[in-house]
Amino acid sequence: MVQKDRVLTLDNIEDVIREFCAKITPLGASIQGKTGIDLLIALKREMVNAGPYPNVTLFEAANRIMSDMVILYGVAGLLKAGAYPFSEYLVEFGNEDRNGFDIRGLIDGCLPSGETPTLAGEAFNVAPSFLQGKKSSALKKLQANAGDYSYRFILFNSDALPTGNASQRITEVRKLSQHNRSEDGIHQFCVDIQSQKLYSVEPRAVRKLKHVVPTARNS
Repeated sequence: MVQKDRVLTLDNIEDVIREFCAKITPLGASIQGKTGIDLLIALKREMVNAGPYPNVTLFEAANRIMSDMVILYGVAGLLKAGAYPFSEYLVEFGNEDRNGFDIRGLIDGCLPSGETPTLAGEAFNVAPSFLQGKKSSALKKLQANAGDYSYRFILFNSDALPTGNASQRITEVRKLSQHNRSEDGIHQFCVDIQSQKLYSVEPRAVRKLKHVVPTARNS
């Protein structure tokens, strides 16, 4: 992954997102004019030679990029809403596995220790048919490896949720509360990549979304 910033803050998140989106703009040029078997080979076998993952196929690049965008827009939403007592988030892109979790909360640029609050999050982009399986794996990982953390959450793409009248049940929230958590204390969020909005998901009613609205920063 050609991405220098893995610590995201309110001061740099917009620049990081802008830079990332600029990198993915050239994607698709490698398949222009191709159809049938030529298109499938280009998607699944040829290196894309562009974007943040130039040395993988377009198919693999798309999977990684969509997950990265969930992380970028999700963390942006958490920062703007002041959802947790952290002003810095350490993230992993693509298929990295350096810090144990996709998202960690930092204090003064360091992973917390001792009595200070701790945070761990898992993020993914998934098709609706695989949502429950992916959610189950992420929740089990947090339960097993972050059981003593102060804050835990999963984050995924909103279009993986069941369709229907979900949009009629959206209500704004200004901060997280206990009812946004599952019984094991793990928050669930989804992010709309196109609108860049972050929602909290009711664990027992997956169609009920609550828009996480930014709160004013302390001056």
